Amino acid sequence: MNALRPQQPADAEPLALHDRAIDNLRFIRETMERAGSFTAVPGWGGVGMGATAIGAAALASRQPTPERWLGVWLAEAALATAIAAGAMALKARRAGVPLLSGPGRKFALGLLPPVVAGAVLTGALVRAGAAGALPGVWLLLYGAGVITGGIFSVRVVPIMGLALMLTGAAALFSPAAWGDAYLALGFGAVEIVCGVLIARRHGG
Repeated sequence: MNALRPQQPADAEPLALHDRAIDNLRFIRETMERAGSFTAVPGWGGVGMGATAIGAAALASRQPTPERWLGVWLAEAALATAIAAGAMALKARRAGVPLLSGPGRKFALGLLPPVVAGAVLTGALVRAGAAGALPGVWLLLYGAGVITGGIFSVRVVPIMGLALMLTGAAALFSPAAWGDAYLALGFGAVEIVCGVLIARRHGG
């Protein structure tokens, strides 16, 4: 009876394992390629944020009171956050990478503590009558957040953070009247230049 039973080829199981291994390697390679194309920082979103920051600097410099000046920049912060979130979500979807896991999550977790610190210091400095220090503090802390959030991203991201920190440090040791110019330079020009580089080299 055993002689009539069809025999499986001896190498059938090794071939099946080999095929599965190739499929797994292909899946891993494609996943890494998709993840690598998502830098967590949206290039064109950065360009949009930079453009609105330059506009905000021009508008804020014309405000007659510190309160109205602060209101302009708080509105710009909300607008920039919306632009960044929308652009990041769009870039993650195109790359096939979940926004709240992987590089997107790492970037957000790295950026959040300095941003929270900046919000707390904003209230404290305004209360102390030292609003003139805000441009330097904002640029310094945002730059630190970009470095820590983008440390595992492409090289231009931590370089952008360093440029923002240097701009913030310069603002802290310059006359307060130059604050809007420094904010336009950091949140505006630096964001636009680095955003264009990211968009062209790393998928938008």
